[in-house]
Amino acid sequence: MPVKNRLAEMHGDITKWRRHLHAHPELLYDVQETAAFVVERLKEFDVDEITPGIGKTGVVAVIRGRQDTTGRVIGLRADMDALPIEEATGVDYASIVSGKMHACGHDGHTSMLLGAAQYLAETRNFDGSVVLIFQPAEEGGAGGLAMCQDGLMERWGIHEVYGMHNMPGLPVGEFAIRPGALLASSDEFEITITGKGGHAAAPHDAVDTTLVASHIVVALQSVVSRTVDPIKRVVLTVGTFVTDSVASNVIAHTVRLQGTVRTLDTEYRAIAEERVRRIAEDTASAFGAKAEVVWTPGYPVTVNSDAETAYAAEAAEAVAGKVNDGTDPIMPSEDFAYMLEERPGAYIFIGNGDTAMCHHPEYNFDDDAIPAGCSWFAEIVERRLPVA
Repeated sequence: MPVKNRLAEMHGDITKWRRHLHAHPELLYDVQETAAFVVERLKEFDVDEITPGIGKTGVVAVIRGRQDTTGRVIGLRADMDALPIEEATGVDYASIVSGKMHACGHDGHTSMLLGAAQYLAETRNFDGSVVLIFQPAEEGGAGGLAMCQDGLMERWGIHEVYGMHNMPGLPVGEFAIRPGALLASSDEFEITITGKGGHAAAPHDAVDTTLVASHIVVALQSVVSRTVDPIKRVVLTVGTFVTDSVASNVIAHTVRLQGTVRTLDTEYRAIAEERVRRIAEDTASAFGAKAEVVWTPGYPVTVNSDAETAYAAEAAEAVAGKVNDGTDPIMPSEDFAYMLEERPGAYIFIGNGDTAMCHHPEYNFDDDAIPAGCSWFAEIVERRLPVA
């Protein structure tokens, strides 16, 4: 079964929704206008329940099928927030908000789930219930966790949950997925090295924290190269190196390093933290300095459950004719991981074509992907909740 005819007919309307959202981006939990737009559309579709304010500013809605003999409930999730980036696309519906843009396609994700919602509310060709999850704060705010902490899964009795993200480089309307780890965890660290400041002409009277920090940066690269199994994936990056010195003839008293660690393996996530702490503290001590490490856990590994990945792939194949069900995992992180920790489910990629990458000022969601994306959301429901 290809793209559903009704969703192809709705393509123009859904594109208008998407472009409206694109022009009015909001960040993190401050998505009140976006959430209000979602609620307004859902009311037009005559869904059965609408509950705003879940996970601070998220929206949850329920559509009940034409029958409910099993009590099964499927969750479908889309993220709503944008990024603090100045848009450079030049499109006539570009962001009207300075310094904010939909540079990751969440405007497309929200619009596709709204399109699927309208179709499902019209047809109700399923046995059970669908819970629509419109989530804030995916871009670093852990909105998925906030919604789960507000009782998302228990309150609405969700049995399995599905999400979708666009993928630049994959042909428009095609799908890619894999069972197991799909996206990496992402943790942050900050290392403060304290020594003894001094004059550049008398280094013997100081403890040079710039030198100490440089050794730490180099030594940290051994976490991946000499601690991690070569067939596993871990990425460690030191992103900032800031001294308290403002002159070329001053030896800094303190240096601050900041970085991230990403991995597809929960075991190595813990090992990486231990190794970063040990390397920083012991290297600093060897030079007569002190290192303090602050580790901030971020999003966990996004892990697709096996059975639900197969269901998602079957639905994608029905819509697109084929699906890459063994795509390589990638190292960005995604807070849909929190929902997958609470319920079995799957996260799938839909092609965005030959576009700029996500988080780039010239990125733009490809509206031609809308019918396939909406159809996949609807197809997974009709396949998982078939009418007898």
